[in-house]
Amino acid sequence: MNSPDLRAQLNSLPTEAFRAEFAEIDRLPTLELARLMNGEDSVVPAAVAAQLPRIAAAVDAVAERMARGGRLVYAGAGTAGRLGVLDASECPPTFNTAPDQVVGLIAGGPEAMVTSVEGAEDSRELAETDLAALSLTPADTVIGVSASGRTPYAVGAVEYARSRGALTVGLACNPGSALAAAAEHGIEVVVGPELLTGSTRLKAGTAQKLMLNMISTITMIRLGKTYGNLMVDVRASNEKLRARSRRIVALATGAADDEIEAALAAADGEVKNAILVLLAGVDGPTAARLLEESGGHLRAALAAASR
Repeated sequence: MNSPDLRAQLNSLPTEAFRAEFAEIDRLPTLELARLMNGEDSVVPAAVAAQLPRIAAAVDAVAERMARGGRLVYAGAGTAGRLGVLDASECPPTFNTAPDQVVGLIAGGPEAMVTSVEGAEDSRELAETDLAALSLTPADTVIGVSASGRTPYAVGAVEYARSRGALTVGLACNPGSALAAAAEHGIEVVVGPELLTGSTRLKAGTAQKLMLNMISTITMIRLGKTYGNLMVDVRASNEKLRARSRRIVALATGAADDEIEAALAAADGEVKNAILVLLAGVDGPTAARLLEESGGHLRAALAAASR
């Protein structure tokens, strides 16, 4: 695509629009600038809310495949790619997912997390290479993330994933995007022009973070990674998380401290298992068996224990 064509395409995108009313914001007092940014950010939740039915449909489809052993893969460039990598990296400590169960791909690889990798976002071929290395299956899901909705890396990732039979989702912040059109579940959260012209790390980035939070969190709830609003699959990898684990068991069971310590010891530190030990009155191996037979769903395991 030549430069005039690219400029014309960018000029047509709401996220790239110039707002004349902000042309002299550099003259404003700091507090006024902060109020202005805060006001701009306030439109994002409503824009996300308008797409909730589409988000919910995508989540149900993702959860169904992950329940069959599939993986969740995010693919994006720049800010969008970094947000996908961030969401993926937070799933193992929060939900005890395997390292390869939720994957974040960013155009240009790990180096692009901290520095710009020239030309990476413009390469569909790079997206195909990155995904081919994962040996996608029809149980997997690939979510392309792009504020503009036209980033070749994100669009290419979705198109390649779809050709391999994987579920595809496209998250964009412009209407009528190529990314949403390429995906089975196209979601366009239109937040409008940015305070700084074209700086989609602002409202668009916030919208993408909200969507990714929603998709991964609700998917994990559907997979039985929580008990009510308690993170019963949390991985206790440091002292703070060990303390949180004990607190979660206490909130779920109301047991005394010594009982909680004994249950966690019997369950090899697994919070979900410890809760089952206490609530169902079973030993550690039985708790592990019941949870395995219930697909990791604590409520189902409790029901099975009571029969």
